[in-house]
Amino acid sequence: MLETCRTLFISDVHLGTSACQADHLLDLLEQVRPETLYLVGDIVDLEAMRKRVVLTSTQQRVVARFLELVQDGVEVIYIPGNHDAFFRRFAGQSLAGIPVRLHATHVTADGRRFHVAHGDEFDHAVHCPRALAMLGDWLHGALLSLNRWLNGLRRLMGFPYWSLAGYLKAHVGKAQAFIRRYEEAVLKEARHRQLDGYICGHIHVGGFRQSEEGILYCNDGDWVEHCTALVEDRDGQLSLWHWSESPRCLAREPGGCRVPEPASPPVFARTH
Repeated sequence: MLETCRTLFISDVHLGTSACQADHLLDLLEQVRPETLYLVGDIVDLEAMRKRVVLTSTQQRVVARFLELVQDGVEVIYIPGNHDAFFRRFAGQSLAGIPVRLHATHVTADGRRFHVAHGDEFDHAVHCPRALAMLGDWLHGALLSLNRWLNGLRRLMGFPYWSLAGYLKAHVGKAQAFIRRYEEAVLKEARHRQLDGYICGHIHVGGFRQSEEGILYCNDGDWVEHCTALVEDRDGQLSLWHWSESPRCLAREPGGCRVPEPASPPVFARTH
């Protein structure tokens, strides 16, 4: 029995690296069948693969699952990000039946219009000194390594997946200020485009934020730290899911917080 939804948005998978949580993503893709699947950038980490390639059998199975969904009639749309920017040169073309676009406009079931893009286009708006950025990248990599070790230990002890990096982001003031500036930049652009909202990834922090005018910021998170996806149900409502050993709904629009308390599990339509 397969769970279905109208639209599924995922980004920041970082295939080709040891940080990729491919097992949880594969489980999601095998359990949930969307009508439309948006791959919102950094699906493959070509930057990291220049130094070292880690492409496990499970990661290869994720790629195969994308292609299976296309063959099953799912509309899969690929919007490259900054780590797989090489594929942006193929915008307007199709790769294995998957159209490549720089961005897209998604219309929800209730008629709202959202701009969909990876989100690295806002890096200039949250600029920080290069030396600090390099230090941040190094620390982030170290946290991901520690996160893998910690979750390996938790798995042996029978505990579900937990994100150390995500916990720290939620409790460090400077990280919260960075996220806030990013959200404000995205909302400003959505307002400029006269849209109902903006859907992106890039910063590895999923969640919602609504402006005073009702414009909605949506971030689908990532699959190296939080294992989250943005989901549109058949009524056009958006929610953020965490998917690991204990799948759960983290937030429903308009949300208003980046790391909300777990809500009740999402309701799916079922195919028999």
